[in-house]
Amino acid sequence: MQMRTNDHIKLIYMSLYAFLFFSASPRSTVTVTPDSAVFTGETFNLKCVIESDHSDWTYEWYADRNRVKLQSDGHYTVNRDTLTIRGAAESDQGQYWCKGFIDGRSVSTQPTSVYLTVKDLKPKPELRSDPAGPALTGNTVTLTCNTDLSTGWDFYWYKNTQESEIKTTRTNSYSMKIDSLSDGGQYWCRAGRGEPVYYTQYSDELTLSVTESPKAVAIIQPDERVFRGETVTLRCDIKWGGNTEWTYRWEIEQTDHYNKYYNQYNQHKNNVSRCSAQELKISLVEVFHRGNYSCTGQMNTQISQRSDPVALTVYSDEAQAAVQVSPQPWLTEGHSVTLICEVPGSSTGWTFSWFRDADHLSDSSRGAGGSYTLSPAALQHTGFYTCRAERGEPAYSSQNSSAQPLWVTGVSASVRLVLRPSRSQHFSSDSLSLSCDSAGWTVRRYTHTNTQDCSAQTGSTCGIQSLSTSDTGVYWCESDSGEKRHPLNITVHDGAVILESSADPVIEGETLTLHCLHRSTNSSILTADLYKDGSLIPNQTTGEMNIPSFSKSDEGFYYCKTERGESPHSWISVRASTSLSLLVICVSVALSVFLLLLILLVLLLRHKEEKDPHCGVQQTLESNRSGEFQTQNSTLQSCSYHIYDDVSAFNNVEEEPVEDVTHSKKKMPIYEDFNTAVTYTEINVKGKKKTTGKGAEFADVLIEMKSKEIHGMSSESGDIIYSEVKHNADGGADAGGDAIYAQVLSKKKKTRL
Repeated sequence: MQMRTNDHIKLIYMSLYAFLFFSASPRSTVTVTPDSAVFTGETFNLKCVIESDHSDWTYEWYADRNRVKLQSDGHYTVNRDTLTIRGAAESDQGQYWCKGFIDGRSVSTQPTSVYLTVKDLKPKPELRSDPAGPALTGNTVTLTCNTDLSTGWDFYWYKNTQESEIKTTRTNSYSMKIDSLSDGGQYWCRAGRGEPVYYTQYSDELTLSVTESPKAVAIIQPDERVFRGETVTLRCDIKWGGNTEWTYRWEIEQTDHYNKYYNQYNQHKNNVSRCSAQELKISLVEVFHRGNYSCTGQMNTQISQRSDPVALTVYSDEAQAAVQVSPQPWLTEGHSVTLICEVPGSSTGWTFSWFRDADHLSDSSRGAGGSYTLSPAALQHTGFYTCRAERGEPAYSSQNSSAQPLWVTGVSASVRLVLRPSRSQHFSSDSLSLSCDSAGWTVRRYTHTNTQDCSAQTGSTCGIQSLSTSDTGVYWCESDSGEKRHPLNITVHDGAVILESSADPVIEGETLTLHCLHRSTNSSILTADLYKDGSLIPNQTTGEMNIPSFSKSDEGFYYCKTERGESPHSWISVRASTSLSLLVICVSVALSVFLLLLILLVLLLRHKEEKDPHCGVQQTLESNRSGEFQTQNSTLQSCSYHIYDDVSAFNNVEEEPVEDVTHSKKKMPIYEDFNTAVTYTEINVKGKKKTTGKGAEFADVLIEMKSKEIHGMSSESGDIIYSEVKHNADGGADAGGDAIYAQVLSKKKKTRL
């Protein structure tokens, strides 16, 4: 009885287990790989997934077109939970489902289905590039293979030919770095999936053009070296054709590290990096703005090559103009001198203004050259010159330069500065006497940057009992009205050796004597080397040298050197001889006037001949010139002269006397300080009445020498000769064809110096 009860309980437990296990049938799910939408010819897989912990399931596959179980054949392959369909056709489109069984048990799954779509048209992708236009070297180009396909496709990329695969990607985009022009060419793409791979059609060809990327150029204006307070503009230029608009990017790399400017620099760096404009402008530039600046340009996604860095240097001091003189600041009138203004440390973009004795020179150049030339120099050009530089917008001005004295000495000075001892170099602690040889003049001097009266002055004489190096400078005679005459350069040396030479320029053709003096003996040193312009003068070791017939080529800086020391350098210049200058002037003027008259008469006769080429013209030109011409030249301080001219015209026909001869005498005024005199010639040609005989007709030539002052002419200009020719026909229609018999008679000119 007990045994039956146990069997009964066991049966109940088994029945309960079977009920709990099989009361709910598991669900089967069908998935399609690669996608439920396939293309004709494609191979795809259907997989049956049962939600159960058991693994001993048997699978069956069904299609809705005949609701029969599918078996493996050439078209279908059933492998447990997987159904493979090869070479899909449109007839394969429809509903598919699966069912699972457990062997020996009446247990099956609840079937689910999937609908399979089969498309007959093979897809064709579209290939695009970004950017769409030409690509620039150094940039990245992205190719996109656009399709309407679902996921699960791989993409294949080709260059130049459809057989040359260069890349396979899991996504439909391909980014490539354009390193060189060879990266350009023809590109294609297509998609593929499955095993074996099912490919779409090739895309249309895409031609990728590659252009060398332009290099940006960074420019700093007005200069790479600027001063605090200036306005600086940095500009990024890119040479590129077309109307393409670029955006820009600026960067700065600091060259110096200043802890006190750390915060200002970082703020400036951030401002620079945010700038996308072509120009980066810095107003009131400061020291912390210095650094290396570079820029790039961006066109859509394409970026230019980075510019080379340009270094901005900012000086902490204000700009200071400086003046130089070439060849030297003291010269003889008639010579040329050039003043040069510059701003040390920065030479670009400046314009300059010049001042003499604090007065602005209206004729000075404001060009970028910075030079002011006086040619020829005159006495009134003596003075103290300063300059100022300016540049930028808004304008930034430098500090005025220190005063640069310029001394112009007359050829024959009316007032002379007399030195005792008469030399340009002196020992310190020695005495020196300076005096003006005319009453009403005082000795003044310029030392370092100060103009002052000579100390210990009595009347026109100045005596310095004990010289010091601070007495080095330029000394001259000055009148009560401010006229300056005869400036001389004096050098005081506290060393042991000086060079004895005249403080005045050497007259051309005279002999220059140089001595090397020692302080202790104040006499010539027996052994010393002499130098000119830094070069040793050979065979001159006695400390004394004579240069006969001193000329322009002998000008220069001379000094001597001994075992005891070296003397200061002395500039020794040449001055033309007064008699020689006057001779050259007279000869030059005489030749100029003669050639001018000769040319005018030849032109007049040629005009007469061309007017009637069929008429036989006999021309006789006799020229008899005598006399001397004396005129003014810029090498003279003042020169008084007169010109007398008698010019008569006559015919050479014996039957007819000379008529209507006009004599003209003009007296040239006396000019001082180079007020310009202008000489011009007026020639009046008057046609004469026909003679009663058959001789050739003639015309009188009237030549008048007139002296007029041309207003507004600079005093530096030399004498100018103008010519005017007038031809007036007075005697009827035949006057124009008359032959001209002309003779120019030049009477001896009276010359007064």
